[in-house]
Amino acid sequence: MKTLSEDLHTPLTALYQECFRDNFTLPALTLYGSDETMTYGELGRRIARLHLFYKTIGLKKGDKVALMGKNTPTWISIFMGTITYGATIVPVLNEFNGADALTIINHSDAIILFADNHTLRHLDTDALTAIKAVISLETRKVVTARCADIEEAVSMLTERFIALYPDGFSRSDISYPHVAENDIAVINYTSGTTGFSKGVMLTYANLMGNIVFGIRSRLHYQGSRALAFLPLAHAYGCAFDMLVPLATGTHITVLGRTPTPQLLVKAMNEVKPSLIICVPLILEKIYKRMIVPLISKPTMRWVMAVPMLDKAVYAMIRSKLVEAFGGAFEEVIVGGAPLNPEVEDFLHRIKFPFTVGYGMTECGPLISYTPWRKFIPTSAGKTLTGIMQAKIMARNIDDMTPAETSDSENILGEICVRGFNVMAGYYKNPEATAEVLDSDGWLHTGDMGKLGGDYGNTIFIRGRYKTMLLSANGQNVYPEEIEAKLNNMPYVAESLVVERNGHFHALVVPDFDAIHQDGVSQQQLDEIMKENREALNKLVAPYEKIETFEIQDEEFEKTPKRSIRRFLYK
Repeated sequence: MKTLSEDLHTPLTALYQECFRDNFTLPALTLYGSDETMTYGELGRRIARLHLFYKTIGLKKGDKVALMGKNTPTWISIFMGTITYGATIVPVLNEFNGADALTIINHSDAIILFADNHTLRHLDTDALTAIKAVISLETRKVVTARCADIEEAVSMLTERFIALYPDGFSRSDISYPHVAENDIAVINYTSGTTGFSKGVMLTYANLMGNIVFGIRSRLHYQGSRALAFLPLAHAYGCAFDMLVPLATGTHITVLGRTPTPQLLVKAMNEVKPSLIICVPLILEKIYKRMIVPLISKPTMRWVMAVPMLDKAVYAMIRSKLVEAFGGAFEEVIVGGAPLNPEVEDFLHRIKFPFTVGYGMTECGPLISYTPWRKFIPTSAGKTLTGIMQAKIMARNIDDMTPAETSDSENILGEICVRGFNVMAGYYKNPEATAEVLDSDGWLHTGDMGKLGGDYGNTIFIRGRYKTMLLSANGQNVYPEEIEAKLNNMPYVAESLVVERNGHFHALVVPDFDAIHQDGVSQQQLDEIMKENREALNKLVAPYEKIETFEIQDEEFEKTPKRSIRRFLYK
């Protein structure tokens, strides 16, 4: 058996070459709602066609290929074909608007763009400065070309492929070139809340750190089932709904549609995934709409207060939740944002098999994770043993200068990480790179928290350094903690806590669907929000009290990853 170090230093292309050969006849990719399933052999064949196309047009290792569209098996084959060729893939979130997508693609220096028809309708392809050709993901035909050789390469591809493999494509034909682990595999543009998108350069080593951990932890395994509904253009979904499954022989069903709660429940019951990767919003919506009304009933509150009876109620609720998620999964891994503490506490109390991980695009993405049976509530899991390290840096609030603490145990400060998964830097942005990556290789995450647990390697997050507020008496206040409490209150959909003139105010977006369904009048809503503010101020520290609620008529402006653009509301 290989050591962890040997696994980490295995060339990524060699890993996929072996996996695709070993699983040649097994199902690899299915588009949900379609009867067509692509085997690992067919995926290998499609990748070979793409490699032939790249070779014909003279694409070199390290050249950039942009990819923008909704999740589909074709999208996946382009991504995998590009990184196994040795070129650099630039996945662009489908939710970026046309102007932002144009800026990103031009900044990346991509020379080929694969895009779906929806993207192309909103993208000014004439303004793409370095792009030599735009190719449709649906038709695989050239939409725009500035080079006749590329159009000829596409039109002649099938003929050349047949000539190259006259006896048909077999498992022995799956052969990928060696790639250096420090070469750039992906440039993943962030969708941060500061208004500026940066291109995170992820190396083949960064991808392998995540893949090897997923394989060794048996998150996926040969014959397991995955339902991919997170954006594959984002590091979280990319790593654990695509890269790890395809390295193990997992059958991936690609949702390819907006993952509404109703559609997800239906798809999960049909696919019965072995592992569920999700963001907090999914669990929080289920808790708020399905569980809260149930446990708020007077009879249910009485039953839950009786010893032994409460366990029966918890078992019933847990059974319903497990069934809603397909009933065949080992655990639900929550990541991408903090999980609401009230939701987390309840799920832990009923022994629902979930865990919370921590990561960021700059680590491709994983930093910490703990299997659900060992998960410590309020934590973000243990730092990945042998792959990542973490420490706490105290930050001087006055001059913003970081200074390392002598003992990080139970000391609150900035979480800094170092290790195999840490990015190479931001593409064409050395200034931004220097702000987060120090000379010793520590990545300053911008998240405030502490380390704890039995070995001091479990991460506990309080909030973002950039969002931290200062109270009138100098206390540090993390608005995310107040917002988590407020968002669980009646008729609150989302909220933001801001500081103005030494006082804290809450910007509140009401749950308009619930208000309409329950026939709540404006006068009643005003009274409910007044009660919410009074109840909230009893739950927070005296220096965290909210002076006013400001009702918002529309939801907050979000990034494509659905994070609130806080800087717009300061």
